[in-house]
Amino acid sequence: MVQVNPYLNFNGKCREAMEFYRDCLGGELYLHKLGESPMAAQMSSASADRILHSHLFNGAYTLMASDMMGTRLEPGNSITLCLNCSSDAELFEYFAKLGAGGKIILDLHQTFWGSTYGELKDKFGMQWMLSLQKR
Repeated sequence: MVQVNPYLNFNGKCREAMEFYRDCLGGELYLHKLGESPMAAQMSSASADRILHSHLFNGAYTLMASDMMGTRLEPGNSITLCLNCSSDAELFEYFAKLGAGGKIILDLHQTFWGSTYGELKDKFGMQWMLSLQKR
């Protein structure tokens, strides 16, 4: 079954915000720093502590977030819809349909964290991340 989750973007305040949300809402918080990823060598050492990806989960909800990387935070790009798919067929179908008339930002590809992943902006300007976690 497909699931849609909000994906929040922060400008260097992701850890603080997600710890606040965890304290308010409960759940398990996972934080992945940029400096611990394969992309670390491509970024400045000042970016090492920025959050590449965080995930707050309690069974009833999933909230994801990161620090903005290379993009200025402004109204309209502070939230992305993340579509977590349950099959390859679902992933490719939704990516094609949501991308029709829009703009592909990142083609579907295999990631270092084990997902098939891609990003697009639909014809209405909404940003989407589509993912299939291989288990």
